[in-house]
Amino acid sequence: MGIHVIKMPDLGEGIAEVEVVAWHVKPGDTVKEDQVLADVMTDKATVEIPSPVNGVVTALGGKLGEAMAVGAELIRLEVEGAGNYSGDKNGNTTAARRQTEPAVSAQAATVDEFPPITVAQPETVVTTVTSEETAAPAHAAAPPASKPPAPSYTQSGGHGASPAHHGRAAGEKPLAAPAVRQRAWDMGIELQYVTGSGPAGRITHADLDAYVARGQKKAAEGDRRYAVLEGEQAMPVIGMRRKIAEKMQEAKRRIPHFTYVEEIDVTELEALRVQLNARYAGQRPKLTLLPLIMRAVVLAIRKYPSVNARFDDDANIVTTYNPVHLGIAAQTDAGLMVPVVRNAEARDPWSAAAEVARLAEAARSGKALREELSGSTITITSLGALGGIVTTPVINRPEVAIVGVNRIIDKPVILDGAMVARKIMNLSSSFDHRVIDGMVAAEFIQTIRGYLECPATLFVE
Repeated sequence: MGIHVIKMPDLGEGIAEVEVVAWHVKPGDTVKEDQVLADVMTDKATVEIPSPVNGVVTALGGKLGEAMAVGAELIRLEVEGAGNYSGDKNGNTTAARRQTEPAVSAQAATVDEFPPITVAQPETVVTTVTSEETAAPAHAAAPPASKPPAPSYTQSGGHGASPAHHGRAAGEKPLAAPAVRQRAWDMGIELQYVTGSGPAGRITHADLDAYVARGQKKAAEGDRRYAVLEGEQAMPVIGMRRKIAEKMQEAKRRIPHFTYVEEIDVTELEALRVQLNARYAGQRPKLTLLPLIMRAVVLAIRKYPSVNARFDDDANIVTTYNPVHLGIAAQTDAGLMVPVVRNAEARDPWSAAAEVARLAEAARSGKALREELSGSTITITSLGALGGIVTTPVINRPEVAIVGVNRIIDKPVILDGAMVARKIMNLSSSFDHRVIDGMVAAEFIQTIRGYLECPATLFVE
């Protein structure tokens, strides 16, 4: 048997270090070739690290949230054969053998030597494992910390009374029907302290009544709808959430935002959308309002190109772009991501709809490529039906503008002297005041408004 050390690979684009955001294995696990061992995060995307060999995990090279340099030891496996790590069978390194074997070859003296490895154990306990401990048999491992005793309760529900009367072995789960469990929950009774009289010790409704009758828990005291809650949960900010936090903090710290809100009558736009979907049902992708808004933004940028820009405030250079690479903010289980619709100016609404759907699915499934999550020149953000009346979106630095789409509501409007119901939507857009003047921002949004309120102009050049 030998040791195979897997190092953090070079992920390209000048990346010097990455963050460990998920371990898919733990010490003692058997892994197969190409099995995913860990997820690491760069500035742009999450990358899976597979195993190049079969083996058994002996040590992990870092804990969740830790930044690791390219080339650092990621994981250590015990494998058939010699492996790629020149330590002896007991885990001693070449340097250790040199102390007792002065006649070592020059080749052996060049073998990499590895420092002790930090291993993340369950419940965030961290231990330091040396090479000797890595090679030691399983029975030599330190015994786990003793489990804290289960709380006991007095007759009024407080601590003090022993739960030993339930007649079950320590750690055995009490048996009860779902209805009994629900009633116990509503009454505030812990089933592990109730003696079951049914088959195999199953707890019945009568057992709950008997428990209450003994005064061990009063139903009135156990109504959990009004129970006083205690405790707190501390969650490390790692992975995607850390990246989001850093980007938001930088954007708010470095960019003097100002937000411009305008009310848009989208009654005609919504009617057109419904007609287009009916006409091309089954032939083209279904349209939401987003692809039509994307087209309006593209057309407005032709008149106000300064909003389609990126500001390098370290070099004091503003770069405006001819192509429109539209970032579309998308919520995922991992957090907010901004996939990019490239060359939006060359897409009709159906092409834009298809690309948005593809990118959103890739982002939500964690399969978006690095280049699909970078390079945007202006961003659109929308919460759909949850969009609220007004928002103050944060600019996706180093861009200089972001267009926020709020929800549509039916409002009474005076039109041609009569009160009518119209579909009204607000655009809440933020701009970098170092680069975009208030007049330019207002004219840009008013141009978008003109296209959306007269949607035929979206298709007329």
